[in-house]
Amino acid sequence: MTDQRILPGGRTVALLAVASLVLSGCATPIAGSAGNYATPTGSAPVTPNPTPYSAALVCMAGYARNAKLVAPRIAIGRIADYTGKAEADGSGRKITQGASLMAMSAFAKAGMPLVERFDTSVSELELRYANNKLISDEPNPAPDKAAEYRRILAGQVPGSDFYVAGGVTELNFNIRSSGVDISGGGVKSTAAKGVLRSRYMVMNVGLDLRLINTRTLEVVDVISYQKQVVGREIGAGLFDFMDGNVFDISAGAGALEPMQLAVRSLVERAVVEMTANLYGMPGPKACLSYDPLGDGSVGITGGYIPAYNNLDSNNAKTRADPSRWNDRRDRSVRSRY
Repeated sequence: MTDQRILPGGRTVALLAVASLVLSGCATPIAGSAGNYATPTGSAPVTPNPTPYSAALVCMAGYARNAKLVAPRIAIGRIADYTGKAEADGSGRKITQGASLMAMSAFAKAGMPLVERFDTSVSELELRYANNKLISDEPNPAPDKAAEYRRILAGQVPGSDFYVAGGVTELNFNIRSSGVDISGGGVKSTAAKGVLRSRYMVMNVGLDLRLINTRTLEVVDVISYQKQVVGREIGAGLFDFMDGNVFDISAGAGALEPMQLAVRSLVERAVVEMTANLYGMPGPKACLSYDPLGDGSVGITGGYIPAYNNLDSNNAKTRADPSRWNDRRDRSVRSRY
């Protein structure tokens, strides 16, 4: 008769086999009914990405509207990363390369009309096609019949009054750091031992921007700012022997202020000051004289030109609503599907 006893080592193997089968049920190479192997983790909705200066930018737009100011047209040039700092593993740069895009969003929040100069590749291509009479604006041109081609008119592209250039010029690590490590326990090798640690560090990032008159190339505004970023780490651990078993328990928490959000804050603060100069705004007290939600096309997500008269239901305020259009949070979308 065969011995059916499972040795301790065999019991461990059996438990591992069962665990692997359970885990395999979570992610399998067989697509489900929806056509996917697995459901992505996380369901946080899309939210606005404001800084402490976004409300001031929206205030600028309201001030200009109430004062009936004619805002100059702004173009955004190259706001490059001049820090030269890259990740040690070669995965990329430490600082965002999108400061120019942040500046575009900031000026849009301030109600400034923008003209595109950062990426004109599509416009230049279409202009070349139109110059060769290859582009038509008819909705459904017949494939075997010549259509009315797009005309190129003199002066059809609006020019800019000012443009912005500059760069992220500083990234200084470990301006100041401090920490403490405390450990204690019994003197015996089997006695319980514990450790407690706490650390924090400060770094900063700097930005230099300039506003240039497009016609004369005169630099009319120069701003230099820096922002400090703080990181914290707290941890605790316990090591002990109990009844022949070893327990090693540790826990910790850490947080680093978002570096790229710090760059966005720098850009928005600089844009606030430049816009206040261009609008002639006396200062923050002017924000008390108008309704910050009065302009339906400008908000903390940016600004736009309405294509239809529907600002009562599609406006800057609704764009900032994290539940809107989300099939898990918006009842209107969920009821449709």
